[in-house]
Amino acid sequence: MVILVIPPSSNMLLTRNLLYTGITRAKKLLIVIGSKDLIEFMINNCDIKKRNTGLKIKFETI
Repeated sequence: MVILVIPPSSNMLLTRNLLYTGITRAKKLLIVIGSKDLIEFMINNCDIKKRNTGLKIKFETI
């Protein structure tokens, strides 16, 4: 079960990728909490930003 809460926040966070991830993680049940306008915005927001997580460096030091 996934409960996907979509609060009004920064447009950088409201992306199609985040919505897709929440939907695809739900195996049996998905509950979406958020306005229809925000969900539509996320569907149309295909903007992909480069993420600097430092994950590559962490794996290289193992």
